[in-house]
Amino acid sequence: MTVIAEPGTFAELWQRATASFPDAPFFVFEDRAGDQHSWTYAAFDKAVERVADTLAAHGVRPGDAVHVVLRNSPAFVAIWLAVSEIGAFMVPVDPASTVPDIDRQVRRVSPRLAVCADERRAVYDEGAQGRVPVVLSVTEGAEDLSAGSPLIAGADRRVTDSPVTADTRLAVMFTSGTTAEPKGVVLTQGNYAYVARSMAALADLEGGHRWLVCLPLFHANAQYYCFAPAISVGASVALTASFSASRWLQQAHDLKVTHASLFAAPIRMILARRPADPPSLRLQHVWFAQNISAAQFDEFSALVGCRPRQLYGMTETLAVVFADTGPAPRHDVIGLPAPGRVIAVQLPEAGAPAPDGSPGMLSLAGRPGVELFQEYLGLPSPFQEDEEGTSWFCTGDLVSREADGRYRFHGRDDDVIKVGGENVSLSEVETVLSGAPGILEVAVVARPDEMLDRVPVAFAVPRDLSQPPAVEALQEWAAANLVPAARPRAYQLLDELPRTSVGKIRRFQLKAAAEAMEATS
Repeated sequence: MTVIAEPGTFAELWQRATASFPDAPFFVFEDRAGDQHSWTYAAFDKAVERVADTLAAHGVRPGDAVHVVLRNSPAFVAIWLAVSEIGAFMVPVDPASTVPDIDRQVRRVSPRLAVCADERRAVYDEGAQGRVPVVLSVTEGAEDLSAGSPLIAGADRRVTDSPVTADTRLAVMFTSGTTAEPKGVVLTQGNYAYVARSMAALADLEGGHRWLVCLPLFHANAQYYCFAPAISVGASVALTASFSASRWLQQAHDLKVTHASLFAAPIRMILARRPADPPSLRLQHVWFAQNISAAQFDEFSALVGCRPRQLYGMTETLAVVFADTGPAPRHDVIGLPAPGRVIAVQLPEAGAPAPDGSPGMLSLAGRPGVELFQEYLGLPSPFQEDEEGTSWFCTGDLVSREADGRYRFHGRDDDVIKVGGENVSLSEVETVLSGAPGILEVAVVARPDEMLDRVPVAFAVPRDLSQPPAVEALQEWAAANLVPAARPRAYQLLDELPRTSVGKIRRFQLKAAAEAMEATS
């Protein structure tokens, strides 16, 4: 697996794909009604050209921002590729953005044009307050790429050759904001070309493969790990309008996919809501992020026909930093550093290299705008240069090297706490408790303690809300599977965990609730 060092541009990747694989399938879209719509590379390129014409006719020029407030849809993909051709950049955001969200986004990026859904146009207009010169609204269906759609202009070609280079900005993606104000991650054409080629190599992706994408397109996972690599090798993508845990297995079968990418939470939901007689799947490859229990790993492996492979990456890192690509993937490790990745793992307090088995702060070397994001919008440089002039980015995440050389993810810096002087990884406590009988998923946060400094507190979602397990049963499970320091001091059962739209847990909400809970153990 070789990573191409010099990336070129994402626009060039698309142009080469449409020239090399014009008749190959590129895109299958399953809409909200369950109907399928498909395009070859050549057919979708025609739609991209028409959308680029429309954007240019409305005044979008190189360097302009296009605000994309859409659910998974053909329009989203076409706009992404169209701004790439023009030399403009997209700002993809949560389609459920509120009026204050829209207001903040518009203030930060000053879009020349925005595209939102018809049904959410009023929210967008209220948030934008007339500051966006052009706002187009669409249905988020296949018809958005047909004649008569606001995205489809006349036949006159208005896009001219633009000076698109590897340094040209292609996107600003806002981080999830689970603990703080979202940061604007600035990404270049070179970033997307790099992630496309490196992730295709890491997954051994070939032209006949097909990704299943159900995660939100405005999030990095779907763009980085699925769409961009598919374009680089002429593979195809099946996109669903939304995620359905009860239908995911059937969709994977019906859409004839070979590859998929998921988080731990959707995997648990699929397991909990699978049909009694699921279809037989023989997927070749499944990426997943965030730990699941050993039992969940085995169950899901049996359903999809292969053993999923955990990876670790961030919006800022483009391609993944670690991937478990060996012959025997595990449920609880993120694997080895990906080819070409240069890392450092240091003890948070001492700054010295972390010994094997000890969590350390992960930093990553790379070129901003290529292997690393270019910058944070409007903020000081996040990179530090060493004596040799190499740029380093501190991820804020803790990892440890295991005895077999693979790495384990421990969470953010504050996810590893000291309980009476003993290190406790809250993410590992979550993994253990999520395997308890009757439990779908668990979130564990820390709260202050007069004697022990901080202690873990658990919030659990029952698999069956009508028959939740007793707190005493969770305490017994913790006693049998966790060392004393790691056992939660209080439990609360919830119908669901508070999440962002991409499934990340809003921990700041749980921390406030944890401080008000009484001890149960």
